[in-house]
Amino acid sequence: MDNKTQLYISDTIIALATPSGIGAIGVIRLSGPDAISLVNEVFEGKDLSIQKSHTIHFGTIRDGDLILDEVLVSIFIGPKSYTKENVVEISTHGSAYIIESIIKLLVRNGARPANPGEFTLRAFLNGQLDLSQAEAVADLIASNSKASHQVAMQQMRGGFSHELQHLRDQLIHFASMIELELDFGEEDVEFANREDLKGLIYQINRILHRLIQSFEQGNVMKNGVPVVIAGKPNVGKSTLLNALLNEERAIVSEIAGTTRDTVEDEMIIGGINFRFIDTAGIRETVDIIEAKGVERTHEKIGQAKLIIYLVDPEQEIGEIEDQVKYLSGLGIPFITVVNKSDVMTPEFEEKVSNIKVQDPGTKNQERKHGVDNQEQTSDLRHPTSDFRPPTTPLYISARNKQGIDVLKNTILQTINLHSINTDDVLISNIRHLEALQKTEASLNSVLENIDNPVTSDFLASDIKQALYYLGEITGQVTTDDLLETIFSKFCIGK
Repeated sequence: MDNKTQLYISDTIIALATPSGIGAIGVIRLSGPDAISLVNEVFEGKDLSIQKSHTIHFGTIRDGDLILDEVLVSIFIGPKSYTKENVVEISTHGSAYIIESIIKLLVRNGARPANPGEFTLRAFLNGQLDLSQAEAVADLIASNSKASHQVAMQQMRGGFSHELQHLRDQLIHFASMIELELDFGEEDVEFANREDLKGLIYQINRILHRLIQSFEQGNVMKNGVPVVIAGKPNVGKSTLLNALLNEERAIVSEIAGTTRDTVEDEMIIGGINFRFIDTAGIRETVDIIEAKGVERTHEKIGQAKLIIYLVDPEQEIGEIEDQVKYLSGLGIPFITVVNKSDVMTPEFEEKVSNIKVQDPGTKNQERKHGVDNQEQTSDLRHPTSDFRPPTTPLYISARNKQGIDVLKNTILQTINLHSINTDDVLISNIRHLEALQKTEASLNSVLENIDNPVTSDFLASDIKQALYYLGEITGQVTTDDLLETIFSKFCIGK
């Protein structure tokens, strides 16, 4: 442990663990060797220094003769605590003045304000959590749907870690056998059977491939499904967004081209978070601002997981056919939705229902599954072949809110995330994805070197590299810069 890391765990830290602002209660958390003694100095009640762990005590916090508040103090004696250190939680009334006064008092007496994520960082440094579990804590706090909650809980409880540890243990065994060969280099002995090693790598690569492929679903469940509402101007895209959200989120006007930029909002359907994106109408325009909006529409379409292509009965069938052909070629699932169906003629319905929609499943299989390192959600551009949108249009009236529930159910069925077993290990962190891809590349190098015989030191080097990348995920290999990057994204009190 270097000096910088040692600083993290040598003192006692303090922070507000509940959200800032006025509320019924506020919880102030301390962790460190002096947590109990610091609180005991200002607590009027039982002697906290002789109380058992996991007990709660009523009393007052005093600054000299001034009573700051009546509180409940919870004691957790290390190592039986979240951080494996002594931890104290003070439950106060939710006054911002009271909370600030108590924190200032304890800082004055020797505590230090915590850095973002420092409580969880200490849990990691003290062996309570590995790094992937610690990252899952932040995901759990940020989860805003049943799906994202399930993914975060599965990772926090160690499902991903256990699978990786099993892989590392098997690789470490072969690495040790090859290292032993190096000690007997002059005697030309082979302790690690090469065919057994190949079999193990094939087995590990199958697991790695499954984990890598799971990133698409895991990241969607974590960050939400982006759904773009596209179509020509004045077909009712903004009205549809408002109807889906059941609020006046977007400006609605009879004037074509009202929406000149994207408007986004979120809602949960069936436990899954969807990000609906209202876009500028797709058309040729000489208006510079509207043209920029159309350009952004095409960008959002390219990033979508699902497209709602909205049309109305006043459009030319040929124009709709051209747009359907264009969308079919993108390989992104889309649902054709006819708005203003209350004024639709039978002739239009017959013509629009006969438009052929290419099943994007075949197209999707040809798309390369990968991740643009410059954009954390870029995997959303790569739908899986499990997505099957309807091949016939849906009919709605966004203004009258007719057919909206049917559309929501269709969206849910098309995305089909409910078919995913959340008991399986799903990865949702791009750092983990990149490390798994590097592990796979290193193991492929081992296979190449086995088939093109090289000395044991080359094999050992590639296996060590694979072990290094796996260790980066769980924190068995880490740096202070990596820790700072990860935990700086946490809230202060966690």
